[in-house]
Amino acid sequence: MSFEFVQSFPYDPISSLLRKFAYGLVTTCVLGTAVYIGYRVAAPDKSYIKRYRYPELNDQIEKVIASLKINDEQLKHIMRTLEEEMNTGLSPTTHKQSSVKMFPSYVRHIPDGTEVGQVLALDLGGTNFRILSIKLRGNSKIDLTSKIFVVPQSVMIGDGRHLFRHLVECLSDFMKKEALLHTGICYPLGFTFSFPCKQESLSSARLTAWTKGFSCSGVVNEDVVKLLQDAINEKGINVKCAALVNDTVGTLMACAYREPSTAIGLILGTGTNACYIENLDNVGTWNGDYNEPKQVIINMEWGAFGDNGCLNHIRTKYDEEVDLSSINPGKQTFEKMISGMYMGEIVRLIILDLLQQELLFLGHRDTYGDYKTPLYNRGGFYTKFVSTVETDEGIKFSNTRRVLEDIGIRNPTFDDCVIVQHICRQVSTRAARLAGAGLAVLINRMKKSNITIGVDGSLYRYHPRFKRNMERCMENLVHKDLKFKWALSDDGSGKGAALVACVAEQNSSGIFVQNHKEVPDYKKSE
Repeated sequence: MSFEFVQSFPYDPISSLLRKFAYGLVTTCVLGTAVYIGYRVAAPDKSYIKRYRYPELNDQIEKVIASLKINDEQLKHIMRTLEEEMNTGLSPTTHKQSSVKMFPSYVRHIPDGTEVGQVLALDLGGTNFRILSIKLRGNSKIDLTSKIFVVPQSVMIGDGRHLFRHLVECLSDFMKKEALLHTGICYPLGFTFSFPCKQESLSSARLTAWTKGFSCSGVVNEDVVKLLQDAINEKGINVKCAALVNDTVGTLMACAYREPSTAIGLILGTGTNACYIENLDNVGTWNGDYNEPKQVIINMEWGAFGDNGCLNHIRTKYDEEVDLSSINPGKQTFEKMISGMYMGEIVRLIILDLLQQELLFLGHRDTYGDYKTPLYNRGGFYTKFVSTVETDEGIKFSNTRRVLEDIGIRNPTFDDCVIVQHICRQVSTRAARLAGAGLAVLINRMKKSNITIGVDGSLYRYHPRFKRNMERCMENLVHKDLKFKWALSDDGSGKGAALVACVAEQNSSGIFVQNHKEVPDYKKSE
């Protein structure tokens, strides 16, 4: 129908209907266009979603995080460097220059689960100490009784003789309660003494310095085992201090009683350290005999790896800041990249860096200016927060929100939680990979077809992914023909010390523990 024809019938209902339809169509198109333009203006940019909801796709955030990533080739270089440092520590000509000291522990015999008898342990590491009575029943079974005692402040800073007399008074009370006094049996005791010592034999070690608030006079440079045994003899109780042990060696020994293939002890907690069984032929610093077994547990003190600068190429500006603000700048470099004492602080520093770059807590920066909140204070982000954040799955992030509120971040967004979790995962993954590389060096070095790693520490126990991340790393670094598994130690400083004393006494006397020598003629006194 032509336009002229329509005009000739002005009141035609069909033409009227067509005009209304045309007007409606135009109006609909205009409104639709306006709605679309408004939606495009108001809707989140997809690039924003990619940049913040997926932080690994944000170039600026990833640039910060990339400094924490260590690939397998870098790990292999670190492994070669660690083994070089180990050999330097084992050589008598270079031992003093080595950052990894490789101290012989003088523990040469490993339990196999058949040991039986009664053993005692004394674990002194702070203002509280434990005394344990351990009955070895064979078949890897143990009965344990223990009690915690307090070291009064006056004893901590007084005469050293009073400290050891106090320890023995408590030991005597414990033995009396357990019906072990004056039984005609001299019980071996393992002594865990968690202070810096220079060990000279299994039952001899000199204190180099007091820490943890202790300052007893007359103890530094003295043999602490002798001081304890002198107090025992003075009291006249039926105990012989057979061994001084650190917690790492104790962890290996405690696990070996259940898993005889245990050859590595590992601590992953507030600090980190490792020990392993080394052939005597490789220990140039050894000053004992070369009788069988020709092996000794080496206390690596691997936390100091890198103190000579050999790890500077993987350290970040956050590591450097953590080190400078610590109580021991320039010391324990490896430990500061792995252990629980420092992991949370590394995360806090990264969060602050992203906040200052306006990459985190966007639009809320002005509300986070209260410098009294934990976020702005050293140590304000606990390592347990790292574990808590990493347990979150899905989109609710209830744990992460609670952690952020605890450190002073009010009403964190979904994107804030995603980014913080990403930071925590990268920091803990780096720590796990470094620890895994260190373990791979030991497994490859010992060349045992099957090996058990005895491990203890809060980081290993409670972090949801630390063990898994170590294993994934080690699968690529351990020789394919070598197999390893884990054994969790439940009391390295207690059971482990007792087992060291037990095995030492058994092998020195050539008899089992239950057939102890008769007690020397100590004076009898309650």
